[in-house]
Amino acid sequence: MKPLLSLIAALALAATSAAAQTAPPASYDRAPWWMKDRVITQTGFAYTEVPANRAAFSATFLSHAKTVEAAQAQAIERTRGLQKSLLGLGKDKVVVSTDFTMRSLYEQYRDKDGNRIDNVRGDKITGYEVSVTIGVEIRDVSQLQAAYGRVVAATPTSASEVSFSLQPDNAMIASLDRESIKDARVRAQGAAAASGATLGKILTVDPTGRACRANILAPVPTENYEGGYRDYAIASEDSGSFPDASFGVAMQRAPGVQIHRFSAEQIEATALKNPFLQTPPMIAKVATACVVYALN
Repeated sequence: MKPLLSLIAALALAATSAAAQTAPPASYDRAPWWMKDRVITQTGFAYTEVPANRAAFSATFLSHAKTVEAAQAQAIERTRGLQKSLLGLGKDKVVVSTDFTMRSLYEQYRDKDGNRIDNVRGDKITGYEVSVTIGVEIRDVSQLQAAYGRVVAATPTSASEVSFSLQPDNAMIASLDRESIKDARVRAQGAAAASGATLGKILTVDPTGRACRANILAPVPTENYEGGYRDYAIASEDSGSFPDASFGVAMQRAPGVQIHRFSAEQIEATALKNPFLQTPPMIAKVATACVVYALN
């Protein structure tokens, strides 16, 4: 019996060793079809600079009252005119969003060290604070100055900086794709000539870019691929950004100012008296294309 068990164990070990020798390493994938012949991979680049065509900013309005209903009514009345005025610029040009929060205000007392502490008991509530944040997305930058001026005319408690971005249209994307592939061919021809070969036909354009990163046989990366485009904002002294949040202190509603003054008509009239210069910055867009060529 012992010799038989030894023979079985030996056969199992031999089978395991043979399988290990013939199986491909677990850390690599199978070679793609276009690698059966000589190939060259090359990344092409296309670069352009265009003005930003998107802008976004937000403003916050605070209201205080003894009851939730009164605080909410003040917040709505305070921002209704502004929202109406912004929507008048065109729903397809200016997109407005609203965020609403509320918190209780409590009586305070001092501890033995003199620190002021909120008495967070239900029977110690003295009032309510409602915060309404208006988010403004500018899809037509020609309306940025008007939208900015109207938000400032509504005297928000605080406001964020203006952020600019570029949303390329289909024509720009197609143009950059063509130019990046052309650039890849020029680079590949130079590399082929330097190696004593001639460039053949395109075998594939790799949208993941893995072939040009020399890891095509490695497992697929787990990170998400976002395409071959990168944006770079070019600083401009005339970008017209909001100052820091401290500027909101100077925009507090003055004593005696009635909320009904913030109608759409009053906001627009005030904005016309105080124009703001907003110049979108230039944004550089870089497109890449990974192209695999045959070598002759």
